[in-house]
Amino acid sequence: MIWKYCNDNYHLLNLISSVNLMRTKGLRCKRMKPLTNNAVQILQDRYLLRDKYGNVIETPDQMFRRVAKFVATAESKDLKIWETRFYELMTRLHFLPNSPTLMNAGVEEGQLSACFVLPIEDSLEAIFTTLKNTALIHQSGGGTGFNFSKLRPKGDWVSSSGGTSSGPVAFMKIYDAATEHVKQGGKRRGANMGILNIDHPDIEDFINSKSDNRAISNFNISVGITDDFMNAVEKDLDWNLINPRTKIIQKTVKALHLWQNIVQQAWKTGDPGLVFLNTINACNPLPKSGEIQSTNPCGEVPLLDYESCNLGSINLSKMIVGSSDTPEIDWNKLSETIHLAMRFLDNIISVNHYLLSEIETITKAHRKIGLGIMGWAELLIQLEIPYASDKAVRLAEELMQFIKENSYKASNELAKEKGRFPEWKNSSYFPKTVLRNATCNSIAPTGTISVIADTSYAIEPLFALAYNRVGILGGKTQTEMNSLFVQKMKALGLWNSKTEKLVLRDGGIQNVNEIPDEVKKLFETSLEISWKDHVLHQKAFQKYTDNAVSKTINLPENATTEEVSEIYHTAWKYKLKGITMYRYGSKDQQVLQKCNLNTSKDC
Repeated sequence: MIWKYCNDNYHLLNLISSVNLMRTKGLRCKRMKPLTNNAVQILQDRYLLRDKYGNVIETPDQMFRRVAKFVATAESKDLKIWETRFYELMTRLHFLPNSPTLMNAGVEEGQLSACFVLPIEDSLEAIFTTLKNTALIHQSGGGTGFNFSKLRPKGDWVSSSGGTSSGPVAFMKIYDAATEHVKQGGKRRGANMGILNIDHPDIEDFINSKSDNRAISNFNISVGITDDFMNAVEKDLDWNLINPRTKIIQKTVKALHLWQNIVQQAWKTGDPGLVFLNTINACNPLPKSGEIQSTNPCGEVPLLDYESCNLGSINLSKMIVGSSDTPEIDWNKLSETIHLAMRFLDNIISVNHYLLSEIETITKAHRKIGLGIMGWAELLIQLEIPYASDKAVRLAEELMQFIKENSYKASNELAKEKGRFPEWKNSSYFPKTVLRNATCNSIAPTGTISVIADTSYAIEPLFALAYNRVGILGGKTQTEMNSLFVQKMKALGLWNSKTEKLVLRDGGIQNVNEIPDEVKKLFETSLEISWKDHVLHQKAFQKYTDNAVSKTINLPENATTEEVSEIYHTAWKYKLKGITMYRYGSKDQQVLQKCNLNTSKDC
């Protein structure tokens, strides 16, 4: 492998072989932000184009140019100008689109969307037709969400065969097995969201379906919760389970019993999460098009059947102006970035390759996009605002309100230039708010693109100051040490081998006596922050987010089931659209790990 820097380290070229070196000879290096080793490793493994022999045939710079050029083809004029602007938007790491766009833009029949919801109807033909479509979406780089609640329960009569039904959980296992064998574009495994409504007769089997920690491993699962159920839990009432085929009550249980089962399994395995269906549909901008029953795999985009959505995230850690002593948010730069990113995402809808005609029809009718953020924790650190503080929560609301308002302004300008989304007159916006897009904002987890952008995940606090990312890229391990933390320690004269060893051991600094309390507070990590602060951040961002907020309430290993119950109940009270928690160590395989950064037996 040959590593080459050019133009004073502004651009990193990874030249895999002498053949590729010849191919890139004569290309001028563009001034782009240098990428970290971890970012380059991920890009090489998953994103950069390969030839038929499996050799990487493009550089990161060429990937960004490929994406920018293709997305700009949606423009009717000034294509080169828009290509340059899109290219600079990405190479400066101010914004990145979802992974399928980076992987597939400019590729023949490239599918660019990350999020899909497909229907699951109650017939064998429909179930396996959807399975086929799911495989095609996974192969192209997308993720899928389903609500299995229309399926008749296990043991129910099947008139066509004279037999009995296998039930939703059995079919979920078939979907899971298929997902295991269909890699997304040969680059990443498929991801699914499986939802079953709380009144389905098989709900208890569903709640317990991941109890052995290995079953249905390619699914996140969530229970579809209603306000009626939550009221029944609060009043300790009976709850009816209804056969979706006959509409007859099949069983009556205590609502509180179901709730306790959900809480126990979530504490044990991290699943199930909750999806609050009434809240989602109260915010549905297209109620005439139907009720929303499912979300994408990480829950940030509630979608109708066959809808898809394009996501992208602004890197907040780059939206700072002023000196290190007087940093502040650069609101002008943020506004410019929002407007350009909105145009970028809207263009994807126009140039995308759609795998199914049903997906193309409804996606173009609604033109939903989800502009979100990453680097929230690093922005707070640069502003010297602790994550677990009222000031941080207030800023979250102010920031997201600004993003939403500017997103709507951008969508309005696009509507005047290119036309409103076709179903606008049947939407909740009619007649006052003219938009190009039925939704504008969504906060995705930004798992991989945050690594490429070298910033913190979405709106999460820092997971740890030093940690391993394991089980990725074909079993490789990546080590992360937060650069802002190291800079702060050096500025205070506290960076030494002792501090480094302690951070590598613990992942944090709360046990380092030499570090001032205010610095410890600033660098509190995910497991050191109260669940209440986690949920307050999700509430603040959800207030001004069209779609939903993907956030994990990370809990320490010693968290209790009572805390899980309170988290889930608080999420409903706060009108969140969904909630997910994860107790550290509750899965056999865990992507982010504080330990294994040294050789001590404790790790």
